[in-house]
Amino acid sequence: MSERPRGAEAPPSSPDGTEAATSIGDAGRELGLLRAAVEAVGEAIVITGPDLDPPGPRIEYVNAGFTRMTGYTADEVVGRTPRILQGAGTDRAVLDRMRGAMEAGRPFRGEAVNYRKDGTEFAIEWLITPVLDGQGRVAHWVSAQRDVTERKRAAARQRLLLAELNHRVKNTLAAVQSVAAQTARQADSPDGFRAAFQSRLLALARSHDVLTEGNWEGAPLRGILERALVAFGGPGARVSLSGPPVRLAPAAVVTLNLAFHELATNAAKHGALSAPGGRIEVGWALEAGEGSGGPALAILWRESGGPSVRPPERRGFGSRLIERGLPREFGAEVALDFAPAGVECRIRLPAAKNVLAP
Repeated sequence: MSERPRGAEAPPSSPDGTEAATSIGDAGRELGLLRAAVEAVGEAIVITGPDLDPPGPRIEYVNAGFTRMTGYTADEVVGRTPRILQGAGTDRAVLDRMRGAMEAGRPFRGEAVNYRKDGTEFAIEWLITPVLDGQGRVAHWVSAQRDVTERKRAAARQRLLLAELNHRVKNTLAAVQSVAAQTARQADSPDGFRAAFQSRLLALARSHDVLTEGNWEGAPLRGILERALVAFGGPGARVSLSGPPVRLAPAAVVTLNLAFHELATNAAKHGALSAPGGRIEVGWALEAGEGSGGPALAILWRESGGPSVRPPERRGFGSRLIERGLPREFGAEVALDFAPAGVECRIRLPAAKNVLAP
C-alpha cells in the first residue's frame, strides 16, 4: 500500500469512514452540466473580471453563442475588453448608464449598436449581472446578450407601415369626398348619383386591391388595366393590351385606375363597348426624354368599331379627371379626342416620380 505524499491531507470522511470523494465528483458533474448548458444556450454569454477602471473589465470567458453573434472566437477576445465591439454608432449615453449601474454593483439591462468582427452593425440587448464573492464584493460580471437587429427592423417597418396606412386612409377619404362631390354635381337624380358613386367607389377599391398585392409599394400597369376593365369583360376579343412590364408608384396607380374606369364606363355607354363590333386597344411604351424633358410613360387608349362619336356638350367627371387631374397631380401631358371613329386618349406621364424600377 503506497504512502500519502508528505504534507497532503486525507480527504474528509463521512461518519462511517467513507471518504467524501462522492461529493467532489457530484460537484464536478454539476459544473460540467452547467458549462454544457451555457455552451448550448442560444444567447451569447460573456464573463468578465470585476475591474471597471479603463480600459474596463477584461473578458474571461465567452460561449459559442457569442462567436456566432460576433464572429470572434474565444481566443480572439479573452483578455480584451468588450470595447472591441463598440464603434461610431454605439450610444455613449447607454454606456454611461451601464457604467453607473456597475459602479453601484447593480444589474443593468440595455440596448446599443455593436459591431461584428467583419465590421457590420447589429443591435444588441444585454443583461449584466454581478457575481459576488464571500465578502459581498463583485468578483465577476456575467452578461447575457441577444442580437435584436431583426426585431428592431420589424418594429421600424411596423411604424413605417402605420404611418403609410394613416397617410393612405387620409388620401382615400379625400378622394372619396372629391368623387362624391363631383358625382353629386353632375347627377340628374338620386338613383343616378347612387349608381355612379357606387361604380367609382368600386374602382377605388380595385386600385387598393392591386396595391395591397404589391405591399403598397406600387403596381404593374397591366394589372391596373386588367382590374379597371374586368367589369366590362376584361382583356379578350374586344379589348387588347400591349406594352412592356411597367410598375407605377402608388399615387399614380389610384388616379390612373380611376381614369381607365371612366374611359371604360364611357365606352360601355356611348363608345366602342356599346356596339357588338367595337374594340378597345391600349398600348404603352417608355420613351426617352426630348430636350429638357425627362423619360416618360406614353399610354394610348384607342376605341374603334363603335357608333360615331360626338364631343360631349359638357365635360363630366371622367374628362376633368383626365384632362385636369393628371396634369395637375403628375405633370402629365394629356390629349383626349372625341373623334367620330372612336375616342382616343393619349397620356404622357413623367417617369421620374411615377414609374418605379422593375
